[in-house]
Amino acid sequence: MNSNRYIRQTSLKEFGHKSQDLLLKSRILVVGAGGLGIPVLQYLNAMGIGTLGIVEGDKIEITNLQRQVIYDEKDIGKGKLEVVLERLSSQNSATDLIGHDTFLTKDNALEILADYDVVVDATDNFPTRYLINDTCVILDKPFVYGALHGFEAQLSVFNYQEGPTYRCLFPTMPSSVEIPDCNINGVLGVIPGIVGSLQALE
Repeated sequence: MNSNRYIRQTSLKEFGHKSQDLLLKSRILVVGAGGLGIPVLQYLNAMGIGTLGIVEGDKIEITNLQRQVIYDEKDIGKGKLEVVLERLSSQNSATDLIGHDTFLTKDNALEILADYDVVVDATDNFPTRYLINDTCVILDKPFVYGALHGFEAQLSVFNYQEGPTYRCLFPTMPSSVEIPDCNINGVLGVIPGIVGSLQALE
């Protein structure tokens, strides 16, 4: 590891080399490489996380570009995972990047999440969010939650040191008509960047 790369972090008395070493040994899984996932991935990658896993099976569309700022117009039609892995590798070649070219399902969740220390929920739908929560409970792993609704957002850490889970707060999954996603409700481009950055901080 090039110690000069992270000197602005290790110079912090409250952080130091010990915390930087912990980042290097950490294995973080980010589920979703969209509006929330992009800032999470870019900042964790820049800060020196040792291993970053990414679950993403979607392709880039023009409607993504106003908030998913790692993608360019020339990337439209490409797989998000392919582009993200290339850009993150250019940003920090020392990170061990692991791509999971799929969507998270009940058939693959246990296997994928088992290899990581912390899971970041950067999804935009309730079925996947509840699946992440339930899988993290089974595997006893914390997960960092972020969600957007119009101009508002929510952020929390669940299942950490026997703390509450997502189902403690929201026991029952809402129907698709109760809370519309950003495809229907819309989202201001900068808000996912702010919330994703806070998820990275957690």
